[in-house]
Amino acid sequence: MRIRSALTAVAVVLAGLVAGVGSSSAAGSSNTAAYCGITWGSAEKSAGALSDAPLTEVRTGRHDCYDRVVFEFAGPVDGYAIGYGETWTEGEGLALSPYTAGGALLRVSLRAPAYDDAHQGTVPYAVGEHVANLLRYSTLRDVVFGGSFEGYSTFAVGVRARLPFRVLVLTGPGTHSRIVLDVAHQW
Repeated sequence: MRIRSALTAVAVVLAGLVAGVGSSSAAGSSNTAAYCGITWGSAEKSAGALSDAPLTEVRTGRHDCYDRVVFEFAGPVDGYAIGYGETWTEGEGLALSPYTAGGALLRVSLRAPAYDDAHQGTVPYAVGEHVANLLRYSTLRDVVFGGSFEGYSTFAVGVRARLPFRVLVLTGPGTHSRIVLDVAHQW
């Protein structure tokens, strides 16, 4: 008796699914629409060359469909490599994952220093320091400075889960430039 009831319930569910598939394809609609039109993907992104323009500021922002991290430089910078995976401190090789909040970790390597020509730091963060307060952010959980060594600066960006992201290189204001990391709230 229980088996017959279970089979009947399965048959009803399957019939509903088949009817739903037929009606949606007949109407020409699709259930695979991208969230907010985002089609970025989550594969590693890399571009640009090494620059000597120093990093001057890191800030974050919340938007309707994504959270943002902005890296601002005192001069033209277009070099980066950003992807999901372990992040290590520059020059030391210490893994940052145990110190970075989030379900997934974006490894951010900027092809520019966080120090000036006299090797004085140009950002107020020490290696391992948390850079931003991310309370009430949908996706971002942490931004941790991994240091700057031989012209490269590293950050670990903790996010809620492995989600699509994009990277933009923007000029201005003035002679400054910015590398912008946007991480979608969902797929």
